Amino acid sequence: MPIATVNPATGETLRTYEAMGDEEIERRLQLAEATFRTYRTTSFEERARLMHRAAGLLEEDREEIGKVITTEMGKPVKQARAEAAKCAKAMRWYADHAAGLLADEEPAEADVKDSGASRALVRYRPLGPVLAVMPWNFPLWQVIRFAAPALMAGNVGLLKHASNVPQTALYLEDLFHRAGFPEGCFQTLLIGSAAVDDVLRDERVRAATLTGSEPAGRAVASTAGEMVKKTVLELGGSDPFVVMPSADLDRAAQVAVNARTQNTGQSCIAAKRFIVHADVYDAFVQRFTEGMRALKVGDPLDEETEVGPLSSERGRDDLVELVDDAVRGGATVLCGGERPEGPGWYYPPTVLTGITREMRIHREEAFGPVATVYRADDLDEAVLIANDTDFGLSSNVWTRDDADVDRFVQDLEAGSVYVNGMTASHPAFPFGGVKRSGYGRELSGHGIREFCNITTVWHGA
Repeated sequence: MPIATVNPATGETLRTYEAMGDEEIERRLQLAEATFRTYRTTSFEERARLMHRAAGLLEEDREEIGKVITTEMGKPVKQARAEAAKCAKAMRWYADHAAGLLADEEPAEADVKDSGASRALVRYRPLGPVLAVMPWNFPLWQVIRFAAPALMAGNVGLLKHASNVPQTALYLEDLFHRAGFPEGCFQTLLIGSAAVDDVLRDERVRAATLTGSEPAGRAVASTAGEMVKKTVLELGGSDPFVVMPSADLDRAAQVAVNARTQNTGQSCIAAKRFIVHADVYDAFVQRFTEGMRALKVGDPLDEETEVGPLSSERGRDDLVELVDDAVRGGATVLCGGERPEGPGWYYPPTVLTGITREMRIHREEAFGPVATVYRADDLDEAVLIANDTDFGLSSNVWTRDDADVDRFVQDLEAGSVYVNGMTASHPAFPFGGVKRSGYGRELSGHGIREFCNITTVWHGA
């Protein structure tokens, strides 16, 4: 795949870039290693000052970078600006909390004495250069939620961004440079996917994090395992959105529309499978379908647009194949379901019912504004349907019954359970999944410690 900006709304190639050669990659790896030796010794106060500065610059740039994001991957521009603001918030959160999250920990006095020590503590130390392989769908946020904690912990970052968002990737390197971070603290590698393996194998790279597809995750995990390097993987999702009889149906349906179509449905944590109790199935489906049908699809630079184009022609083709396969298998299309004519990689908000386990869309992640709806006769069946997937990223439950909540929290196989609300990532809460959605956690104290050497320090009597 070429490294290029291709406008998804028109299909026009706006700008292309040459991939970095071996000499430039080597130069950047040397710089990362050299910078880490000194940057790791800086104080939390100094890192926080730089991170706050970067957050302020990002807020100042949000109009400009928002348009860049929209032009590169098609996100409605209002959502692109909101993404920039969210990143600035996370940067400030880590600037303010990193010192406390990574403070030395003292074991219980009785345990220290039992070990024969006069004193013991646990200290969090940075690992070194961390390679981040990041996707296009949230081209700022996916990077910042790695970079902010990694840099605040004293690591340095190497970014291999998706090949269709090169301008955003270069902007991020420039952002940290303008903020005053030492040269080499955060570098963008303009390389193709084929070059990732060699970079990851380099002994100067100490760990890796990847957000993206399951095949990409398997490749990075395989190489990292061979080289015995720490990894964090956030892969696909096919999140359930369960609606029980006691739910506020109007609110649930309203949130369901946004949960399925935010970022034009191109989100790992988007609700994708809507599992509705038989008692409220018809009422919910009517409200939900009406909401999906009413969304404004159009130019992502238009402030009123709610659903823009998909990021690529291949992405739209994949979605079309999933929908067509379901229809051939007997699924019913309540709205959408047809590829529109004209330029750009658009696809309408679509609602499918009558889904069976034999359909591909039941097993595979639909990365676009396509919702599948299931009828559940009772709570037990709702749990079974929700867990009938290889993924386990997040989940949504709509109910006012505490017993329902307890059951879902206990039995849903997911990294998060959101009750009467839409899944969202926040810097204070751990984010990640189970099963084929990956392993490890981003954000919160759990995320910043993923790329730390958790060191036991023991003093003899």
